[in-house]
Amino acid sequence: MIFSKERPVKIVMIGAGGTGGHIAPHLYRLLYALERPVKFIVCDGDIVEEKNLVRQNFTEADLGLNKARVVAERYSGVFGLETSYVPDFIESAEKLEELIKPDVRRVSAYSSKTVTELVILIGAVDNNRSRQLCHEVFMNAENLVYIDSGNGEYTGQVVCGIRCRGTTYYKPVGELYPDMAQADDLFPSEVSCADASVSAPQTIVANLMAATAVVTMIYNILVMGSSTVQQATFSTKTVNIRAYKKQRKG
Repeated sequence: MIFSKERPVKIVMIGAGGTGGHIAPHLYRLLYALERPVKFIVCDGDIVEEKNLVRQNFTEADLGLNKARVVAERYSGVFGLETSYVPDFIESAEKLEELIKPDVRRVSAYSSKTVTELVILIGAVDNNRSRQLCHEVFMNAENLVYIDSGNGEYTGQVVCGIRCRGTTYYKPVGELYPDMAQADDLFPSEVSCADASVSAPQTIVANLMAATAVVTMIYNILVMGSSTVQQATFSTKTVNIRAYKKQRKG
C-alpha cells in the first residue's frame, strides 16, 4: 500500500513498558528526521518498579514515576518534538477514539487547502483485553494504521493492520489470531496487585526484536512511502525475523 511522504503524522502508542519503552527512542529519532509535522502521544498508567529495570528501558532514577511520563519527557526534550503523554490505562473505546482522531491542518499559512493527519496506533500491551479494545476501535475507524506487538520469552509477532476509506486492506492482529478475541483477560486496572506481579516470562532481547520490527514497519510507511509486510514473526533463539505479505480482507 502507498502512503504520502508529506502528510502530517500522529502516532499514539498504548504501553510504554517492555516493548514500548524500547520503541520510543528509535521512533523519536525517526520522527525527528521527517520534514513534516509530527505528533507522538504515549499512554500508560503504570509506574516504574524495581523489577522493570531488568529488561525495560528505565533506570533507578525513574523508580516510582509514571512510565509514559518518563518516556515522553526523556526523549521529547532531546529531539524537540511535539509530544504528550497520558498517565492512564486506555480502557474505553471513547477515550481511544478521541486519541486517534486525526487533526486537519492547513497546508501552509498562505493556502486555504487542508490535509488530514496520517494516524498510526501502536499496541505495545501485554494483555489481550487491551488488544480487543484496539481491534474494536480499528474496525470502526475510517482510516487507521494499527501495529500490534506481542511476544513471549523467545518468540513473538508484530502485525500491521490498515484501514483506508472504511475498508480493511491489511487484516489486524485480531483477525490473524482469532483466539485473542476470545481470551478472558482483564484490563490492567482490573488486575490485583498480586496477579500483576506474576506475568508471562519475557526477555530484553525479545522486547528489542519486537521494537525493531515495529519501528521498521513505521519507517517503511513514513520514509519509504509504502508497506507490503502485514506480519513479522521472530525468534531470539534463531536470531530470525520472518516477514509475511499482506492478506487483504475480502
